[in-house]
Amino acid sequence: MPPEPRIFKLSELKPGASADCFALLSARDRATTRDGKPYYRVTFRDAARSAVAMVWSDSPWFEGCDGSWKVGSCYKLRCRYVESSYGPQLELERVRTVEEADRRDGFDETLLVKSTRFDIPTMFAELLTTARTKIEPEPLRQLVVGILEEHSDAIKRAPAAKQNHHAYAGGFLEHVLSVTRNAVFFADKYAADYPNMQPPLSKSLVVAGAILHDIGKLIELEFSFEGTRRTAEGQLIGHILLGRDMVRERGQKIPDLDRETLLRLEHIIVAHQNLPEWGSPVAPHTPEALLVYFADDVDAKFHMLAATLESDAASDEEFTPRDNALRRSIFRGLRGGDHETK
Repeated sequence: MPPEPRIFKLSELKPGASADCFALLSARDRATTRDGKPYYRVTFRDAARSAVAMVWSDSPWFEGCDGSWKVGSCYKLRCRYVESSYGPQLELERVRTVEEADRRDGFDETLLVKSTRFDIPTMFAELLTTARTKIEPEPLRQLVVGILEEHSDAIKRAPAAKQNHHAYAGGFLEHVLSVTRNAVFFADKYAADYPNMQPPLSKSLVVAGAILHDIGKLIELEFSFEGTRRTAEGQLIGHILLGRDMVRERGQKIPDLDRETLLRLEHIIVAHQNLPEWGSPVAPHTPEALLVYFADDVDAKFHMLAATLESDAASDEEFTPRDNALRRSIFRGLRGGDHETK
């Protein structure tokens, strides 16, 4: 018997190559030919490539596609990859749903959707260590560490947004860790620069607020392989108030947590988007809230800018188009590449 084909990533396939691969069914559109016969245009994808397969009514896959294939489910394909004027195409040879045993051959559903480029366990470990080592007193540390541990699975998996910034699996953790790093830097700098402030800047509250500023998004957004959707709670209440409620509920169960400390932490969460038109009912009224707002804002904005410059890095245009999350043209450089930035 000929050996089983080696398993490749869908995004690794060269034009004309045939191979086995794991893929996510991301779209399944039914239509009708001119002579009235039904067919499906289905899209399979991994994290880096989408490709279309046509399933005609006389195809051996039509019955399964019509009856049991589900968008958001994962499949093992044997296919031939083709690039045509219609874009990336797949010619299917075999199709079946993935099985638990496929994990031994490298199946991992997180590799089939866009996800953070950073290692998730490493990021979560750093975030947890930061909470344990940079937050005092113990009741505040207990509050933050408790929330991180209770929601660890969701924190590692969730996107930070439905669109615009860090809108992919693991994006929530990537963003929160980056904001926390920014916040630690800001807190150290401004505590040293303004030692006579009364009350003094609380680095612990800055760190706690940075870690928990977006925690309500774990309720606001529901992530699945079909895409990210806003929940009813997210639509009607929003992540800011949902997050404040999560923090308040846990904080009220910690008897030694100072009332003002909890109030200041809640304020950081409700003020972290600064303006009512951006979602915050109040602007920052404490130094800790101000620093978390800027730590959050610079991370989100810079991610949008960087993603725009990464999206078409080979372009020789001086400016990007305006159709990006920042809604502005980003300067790439003078045409011709004669001017190098020093």
